[in-house]
Amino acid sequence: MTSSLGVDVSKAKLDVALLNDEGKYRCKVFANSGMGFAALHQWLQTHLPQGQELAALHVCMEATGSYHEPLALHLHDLGVRVSVVNPLRVKRFIELEGTRNKTDQGDSKSLARFCRMASPELWEAPAPGVRALQALVARLDALQEMRQSEANRLEVAHGVVQASLHEMLATLDKTIAQVKAQIRQTIDDDPHLRGRAQLLHSIPGLGDRTIPQLLAYIGRPERFKSVKALIAYASLSPAIRQSGTSLNKRGGTHAQGHRQLKHALYFPAMVAGRHNPAVAAFWQRLKAQNKPGKVIVVACMHKLLAIVYGVLKSRTPFDATRFCDANT
Repeated sequence: MTSSLGVDVSKAKLDVALLNDEGKYRCKVFANSGMGFAALHQWLQTHLPQGQELAALHVCMEATGSYHEPLALHLHDLGVRVSVVNPLRVKRFIELEGTRNKTDQGDSKSLARFCRMASPELWEAPAPGVRALQALVARLDALQEMRQSEANRLEVAHGVVQASLHEMLATLDKTIAQVKAQIRQTIDDDPHLRGRAQLLHSIPGLGDRTIPQLLAYIGRPERFKSVKALIAYASLSPAIRQSGTSLNKRGGTHAQGHRQLKHALYFPAMVAGRHNPAVAAFWQRLKAQNKPGKVIVVACMHKLLAIVYGVLKSRTPFDATRFCDANT
């Protein structure tokens, strides 16, 4: 039996619990940083059972936005088997065990037990080109948020600081243009990214801003077993609570998932609702059923992502006749 490591990830720290063959734990807290990763590596080499290699270790952590990704990449590059699981699965496992108290250390122990009992599928690390694109897309989003904040300040700024704000905006515009050029170059230099980008350009509603985001967030489409898996990953699965006659609620979409991917689809879905034949027909059908506007937009985000998956998975450019009659 191999050792299992549960990692409860937060922004600043990692609570880890190493479960050995005898059912005993070794627990420790590390910083969620490069130095913390190095310290964790050294700690594992010291406390793994004698004769057991890192390759035999199975690590399990929850998908926590972007906080878990650097550690998952670090461990993957060391040859460690890593699973990144939906937090809802772990929550249900903890409830099934009857655990009452919730602490970071307790969660890490629960993750180690879940890893041993459920043997979750292994996480697939993104290719180097996708990693670079993810970093550039995240940087571009941060820069654009900074520019919007400075532009908002300029509207109400005192005259004495307006020159400084204009200078900052000019600097940000220059940096944003440089990052956009890097994104284009990164896609062009990678044959797989370039091919996927060409396919996505065939879908009405997707543009130069959204396509790099989709390439970065989705990565290799084959890692999703079905379109439903991608929909769930994007936090677009409907949240339904129904029991007997007293409870019947539809609370939008599930919170667990990749928020950035979900947000990236919002405006493209609205554009596609006017210019993409498949999405536009779907939009009008929902509108004829008197569905609320927000429900229509979210449903069209779902539809657009299904089209993206179909085009990428089949490696065939968009054809409206393939999707107009689909019930996604």
